[in-house]
This record gives sequence, C-alpha cells and structure tokens, in this order.
Amino acid sequence: MFLASSSKPIDDNLKNLIDEIEAHSHSLSVLAAREFRYSLRQTPIEVSIKEPRQFNVLEEFIIRAAIEFQPPPTEDELASVLGLDSVFIKTTTTTLRSLQTLSATSPLTVTPEGRSFYEKGFVPQPPYPIQIHAITDPLSDKITFQSESLNETVINLPDLADFLTIDQTIADIASLPLEEIQKSIQASGLALHVPEEGKIVTSYKVVASNQKIWRKISLFVIFDALEDKLSIQIRNGKQILESASNWLEVLHAEGKISLQALCELSSETINFEREAILKQKNTEIEARVENIRQKALEAATATSVKIDNSTVVGEAVQLRNGQISQAFLEVLNSAKRQVLIYSPWVNQAVVNEKFLTLLQKLANRGVWILIGHGIARQLEDEDKPIPPEVEKKLRAIKTPDGLPCVQIFWLGDSHVKEVIVDREIHLCGSHNWLSYRGDYLPRGESVYKVTIPHQVQEAYEFLANRFQNHAQKLWGNALENRDSQLAVEPLCVWGALGMEDIALKEIQKNNWFELLPIWLNVALQGLRSKNIQADSESFKTALSLLNEVSSEEVFIELLQQGWRKVIGAIATHNPQTALNLLSDEVWGQFLRLNIVQETDSPNDFILYRA
Repeated sequence: MFLASSSKPIDDNLKNLIDEIEAHSHSLSVLAAREFRYSLRQTPIEVSIKEPRQFNVLEEFIIRAAIEFQPPPTEDELASVLGLDSVFIKTTTTTLRSLQTLSATSPLTVTPEGRSFYEKGFVPQPPYPIQIHAITDPLSDKITFQSESLNETVINLPDLADFLTIDQTIADIASLPLEEIQKSIQASGLALHVPEEGKIVTSYKVVASNQKIWRKISLFVIFDALEDKLSIQIRNGKQILESASNWLEVLHAEGKISLQALCELSSETINFEREAILKQKNTEIEARVENIRQKALEAATATSVKIDNSTVVGEAVQLRNGQISQAFLEVLNSAKRQVLIYSPWVNQAVVNEKFLTLLQKLANRGVWILIGHGIARQLEDEDKPIPPEVEKKLRAIKTPDGLPCVQIFWLGDSHVKEVIVDREIHLCGSHNWLSYRGDYLPRGESVYKVTIPHQVQEAYEFLANRFQNHAQKLWGNALENRDSQLAVEPLCVWGALGMEDIALKEIQKNNWFELLPIWLNVALQGLRSKNIQADSESFKTALSLLNEVSSEEVFIELLQQGWRKVIGAIATHNPQTALNLLSDEVWGQFLRLNIVQETDSPNDFILYRA
C-alpha cells in the first residue's frame, strides 16, 4: 500500500491532476508534486508578409490579351475593343505593373513572373505588416511565436532558478537569420509563412525591448512500480514539457540536484514506496520468484542438490546491475534451439543493430525466438507501445529458408520479466530485458539466473502456454479468412515450441495442403537446431499426405523444393533414417509429383540430389 497523499510533499492545487495520473496507470505513484514559477522573455516583432490574391475579371482579360493577341495591344486599343473608357484599362495596368506582372513598356507585355501568376490564377499583393511576439523559453531552449501578447501576472511561487542553474541568456532576436524566423513561425502553428500557398514572410524587425513574463509550472516526482524507477516530470498544466523533464532527469542522475531540496522528498519515502510495490505483483509469479530467491540463498555456493542419492545439476544465482546485461547476452549466445522472452516494453535502446545481428546469428543456426510484450489489459491502453520501426526490424529476421524467425506479439496484462533458453536457463527479476540496456546508470536491479530443472520447466510451461494460446487465436483467424500468409505466424510459433505435430494435424484436419511447403520450412529450422528429431513421426505423417496433392497445384514447386531440402537435411546426419522414409509408396508419390526424376533411385537421390 502506498503512502497517503497527505503524507507526501504535494501542493494542494495539484491533487486532482495527481489523481488523474495515478488512475491512468495503476503502476504509477506520485511521490512529490510542487508548483514553481520561472521566467520567459517576450519580444514584440513586426513581420512583412507577401501573399497573392485571385485575379479580377479585368486583370485576367488584360493579361490574357497581352499573351494571346498578335501583335500585343496597347491600353487604348484594348479599351476600344472592350468599349470601355481607357481610364479603367490604364488604372488596372498601372496596378499590374506595380505588382511586376506587366512590364513598363507599351504595347502590353507580360513579365515571366506575370506569366507564372497567370497560370496559377493569382496575382501578388504588396507586402503588409503584422505584429507578433517571440517567446524565449529557457527550459525548452526554444523560441516560439504567437499572435497574442502574454500578460504580465504576479505569481507568488518559489522561483525554479533558486534551485536549479537555468541558462537565462536572452537570444538576440534581431540577429537571427530570416530563414530561422520563418521555420520557427511555421513550427509555432501561425499561418503566416505558407510557401506552398504563396504566402511568404519577407522580412522582420524587433519593434520593442524584451519583457520578463512569469509562468507557472509544476514538478512531479513519479515512481513506476513496474519499471522500478523514479522519473521527474515538468508540466505546464497537463502538458508534459519533454525537454525540460529529460534535462532534470539527467541532472538528477548526475547527482547535480537534490530531490530533498527541490521538493522535500526524502530517501525514506522513496524506499517505503519501493517496498510497497512488492505487494502489487502477481501472486503466482511472485511465489515462483520468491521460491527462486530462497534457492539462491540456500545454494549460494553450491552448484547442485542431491535427490535420492542422484545428483541434479542446477543452481539459482543472483545477478546485480552490470552483471545482468552481460549474463543476458551470454545466455542468448548459448542458445541452441529456442529463446522465449517476456518484456513489458520493447524499444531501440536494447533492440539496436548489435542485438539484431545477434538474433540473426541465432536464426541462422536454427534457433527460434519468441517475444511477448505488453503490460496493459488492452493494447490501446499501452503507455509505451513498441515503436513500429523496432517491430519491423525484429520481424525482418528470417530463417535460412525465409520464414520469420522472431515472432513478437503483444500478450499484455503482465509485468513479468523473463528469459528462458532451451528449457535449461531461466532469467527472471526486475530487469526490463528489451527496454533497458543496464550498462549505464545502475538502478539497483537484481535478476536470478536459474538452472534448477523443475523450476526452469515451471517457468517455461507458464510462458509457453501464453504463446501457444496466442498461436491458437492466430490460427483461428487465418482459418476463418483462409489466408495462408496469416497462417505463417502460428505455424512458426508451433515450430518454435516443438509442436510441429500440432501444426501438421491442423493442416490435415482442415485439408489446407497449400501450407505443407511452409510446414516443411518450419521443420527444416527444427532439424538445424535438433529441436525436431530426424525420425519424428511427423515426417511420416507429412509424407502420407502426398497422395492428397495434385501435381497441378499452384504450390507444387514449393512442395518439391521443400521435400528435397528436408530429405537432404535428414540424410546429412542420418542417411539411413532418410532412406527408411523413402518407402516404395512414398517413392511413387515423389515420382508422381516430380520431386524426383524417373532416372533417380532412393540411394542416388539421398547421395546426389537431396
């Protein structure tokens, strides 16, 4: 249970906002919240704007006549043609010449700029001035522009500059390049500089000295129970000021600010909160992790335990801070068949090029990788969804046969942080495997590396069951739509979990033989890692389905290639096993479907073609 708000250093005006923050995510607890003031600088400037307008009827006729009549007419000639007093024509041509649309010569001659405007249907207008206000914000280190002036107000709050060193250097607005002013005006959302519409800020000037304006801001110290970390937020009302918040977090990490001085937040309060989160964890998972902790204490120096006079190798070792990331990479590198990961969040801090290269290396040697993520009950409620570019890079990792080797899914509603490799090694604890590298700013995290067989198996069954349930949902969707592309994911998940037989039974039950080439490629990955044995009954079942396949099927070429590769992979290490699979009946099907040639024999096929 967390401390009551009354026990925390929280300003009364912020209590409603705190309720909203904590209600949005059950894992967040605001430890401190305080209001401050800080100063902006406001500088009035005048910008000149040039923008076009549509031609009126007479202007358009005059320019068209100057372009199309041969020879071009004079003003008097055009007035005579239209039956108008020449004064009307000359007044309009004078306006067009002032806008550099017509040349100053006679007869009427259209300038290149005038032709361009005529094609667009617009004519330029003389520049006009508008006064706006440049706002220099030392916290965001940006200059923004707004049309309305900020009002001077008296704010009786502590000055943030009394607690932090804020760079109060005032930018010399007058010395900034016009291009920078134009970009800042666009970024501020003022529709004053819109080049695609012909509206251009052509110049600017400072019209008065800058003015100090006080603004109210709020500082929040937030504890995330699931990430087990503190974060600092600066807000203007409900809006989070990202750059200011990041700057304060860096200062705090470097020990340059004190939360005690800034918002009267003691280390005792923080420690109390950290202890309280243990009571929020999932009971089943916590019981399992607690059991592992106890084993780590009991077997701190032992590497095995004796049961019925036989020795079962295994231990539970506690890892801290920098040891964690090193152990994670070592365990991944050791994988021979399968890697299961659950990490609430996934981001590019961990999933970088080096990590992706490691996963591709695992894929090349036959290792499947299953990744589950998500913490909210509903996908749309995730505060930190996986970045699309990160997910795309993970899904781009392929087996040598072109199947997606990394299967990554939102499973949600879990804060477990676990890695299981080959059903032999289990990593669990407080470390967020795929969102925090752990090689900088140690956070006092701990992880247990477990090799005690029954405990690893218990963890594996829990996580594998989640992936299996998800695969079943994916298969149902693929089946409903009869979409072979949608079927790839569940087939790969079943392959990763060593459930190729289930995948094959589903294909057989639903007469979906178009998927047989995909199943063969799944089996090839299993053969590489020895996750599937060469004498598996699944191969005999798959061969028995050949009599259901016509030689005219659109997928026949893929099926031919698949069986050649599979028999070849089996024959590489177990030639006799491969030969045993090629019974007379099977060989007849291979001939019918052109998997082998009439001139081949089973022995020759295994030796030379497969």
